[in-house]
Amino acid sequence: MTNETNSRQSLKLFIVLSRAYKAINENVGHFISENGLNPTEFAVLELLYHKGDQPLQQIGGKILLASGSITYVVDKLEKKDYLQRVACPNDRRVTYAQITGKGREFIESIFPEHEQRIDELLSVLSEKEKNEAIHLLKKLGRSIKDF
Repeated sequence: MTNETNSRQSLKLFIVLSRAYKAINENVGHFISENGLNPTEFAVLELLYHKGDQPLQQIGGKILLASGSITYVVDKLEKKDYLQRVACPNDRRVTYAQITGKGREFIESIFPEHEQRIDELLSVLSEKEKNEAIHLLKKLGRSIKDF
């Protein structure tokens, strides 16, 4: 394959990958907004539900959000009584975000449908194709970290 052909294939892959991500993300985002959250709020709540209490300083890195936006999102979720801030007993500089009972109830009520929706969106791929896609996208992501 020539450099020009390879370059065109790379560009085509980028476009196809971007469009697929956009289509999936818009569909999932619509479901999330129907349930009164924006995608970032949902991501924080889902993180706390699945991984437990998280230091506020580390949430952004785990959900791919700029750290300056975390305070705003946490404030919104706190006003909805879905999470609370908890001071670290060992280090006064650290504050944890902790899901509340109301937040846990909420995420438990919508997460199964969210999960099913994603499964339906991706059902066009076989299990083997999904595993291959996971492998290839991880390989791609890891290689870019080296740039």
